[in-house]
Amino acid sequence: MIEAKYVDASYGKVQVLWDLSMHVSEDDGVVALVGPNGAGKSTLLDVLSGLHPVDAGTVTAWGDDVATLDSAQIVERGFVHVSEERNLFGQMTVRENLEMGAYTKRDTLAETLEEVFDLFPVLEERADQRAGSMSGGQQQMLALGRGLMARPKILALDEPSEGLAPQLTERVFEKIEEISEEVTVLLVEQHVHRALELADRAYLIENGEFVAEDTGQALLESDRVQQAYL
Repeated sequence: MIEAKYVDASYGKVQVLWDLSMHVSEDDGVVALVGPNGAGKSTLLDVLSGLHPVDAGTVTAWGDDVATLDSAQIVERGFVHVSEERNLFGQMTVRENLEMGAYTKRDTLAETLEEVFDLFPVLEERADQRAGSMSGGQQQMLALGRGLMARPKILALDEPSEGLAPQLTERVFEKIEEISEEVTVLLVEQHVHRALELADRAYLIENGEFVAEDTGQALLESDRVQQAYL
């Protein structure tokens, strides 16, 4: 569904990604991108989303060159990116935020809203509450729910556990596992152990380069990951 080939990307004169090739297919449940802070994980998601240009190489979404599409067209094709910042509309209610997530899928809004409420009952309980007044964990659930309102084929999540207490972090991972039964999840996450436990496939990125690719379990058991991250 999404494929990157030999991608370089930079910020000004500082190159961040080096010759990266990867793919996400329909058969994947969870594909994890793991590595240290500053390795280029978030930049890679921005590249796949059409939010950041490539200097070399290509990115295709369902056969179309991402460089020829704007971000809205990429969303319409099925790639939805939930950023680390969440970017909720704080003065709008939970329900209004979810409805905004369905902007490109208005014909299925009612059906999808019911599905999201089934997955996240707390959102239904707080449907009329302003998003900005919710706790961090609740806001993360809302960000996930809003992403699902666009009925994605790939849901890209950037650090969904960021800033959450351990108990809430585990709840988020449980929800991601549940989501992955229906939607392919591309997961960027600092909790390397938990991310690799969930992942069908995983890429290890260091200094803007992939240094390993394997099943999540194989990477979890590898000496490199054990010594450097666990």
